[in-house]
Amino acid sequence: MRRKLKLAVWKFASCDGCQLALLDCEDELPVLAEALTIAYFPEMTRTVIQGCYDISLVEGSITTPSAKERIHRIRAVSRRLIAIGACATAGGIQALRNFGDASRLAAITYPDPRMIALLERATPIADHVRVDLELRGCPVSKHQLLEVLAALLQGRNPDLPRHSLCMECKGKGITCLIVTKGLACLGPVTQAGCGAICPAFDRACYGCFGPQDSVNSRAMLTVLEKLGVSGTDAVRLFRTFTAGAPEFREMGDTYAPPIDSDQTPGPG
Repeated sequence: MRRKLKLAVWKFASCDGCQLALLDCEDELPVLAEALTIAYFPEMTRTVIQGCYDISLVEGSITTPSAKERIHRIRAVSRRLIAIGACATAGGIQALRNFGDASRLAAITYPDPRMIALLERATPIADHVRVDLELRGCPVSKHQLLEVLAALLQGRNPDLPRHSLCMECKGKGITCLIVTKGLACLGPVTQAGCGAICPAFDRACYGCFGPQDSVNSRAMLTVLEKLGVSGTDAVRLFRTFTAGAPEFREMGDTYAPPIDSDQTPGPG
């Protein structure tokens, strides 16, 4: 009889949404439970089976010294480590503080900031340890999670999209919101995977799946200029869930004032 693979699910700085995406697989979880041993998943069970783990799913970004140490320990006991969601792959909302002074923000936020241990920057998992695979999204797609787990169980490579969201819109027959309504849609530079949920409801894509593999930054910025998007609004477009992704950071920085300026636009 084939050995069941041990699965562990870990959380760092995040909202738990990506773990909930896995728990949302209600119909598939009984089948997965037959093929996987849930060795560590506090969101789901109190059971703790010590590693090593065949698969570790990691949600969240690294924001504290203790988290930085912990992710190295997790990597050491994981055969495969998969970063899931915008926080784990691009720093998430937490990475917005990378555009300012972390100590000043802590002083504004907490009654006694001396009690808060922060790294200067909020960073994705891959900045600290080797990552075998990254799944984008805020939250991650449960369908992509299932595809990756099924692929690992079957010993094959997962079939994941790397094209832009525009391809999903075309496949679903969704009219281009840039062309027909003049909306500042990030579909041309955003990785597919969400199912084009927002454009399907006439809401411009805001890039929660992060930049696709072959971003044409210059062309996207030209489109925004033609749409009359102001510099402040352009910065806010790219400084949301995946602000820490290099391609989105570069495009946001194109319009941003100096980092030490009090006029630096935020996500507002």
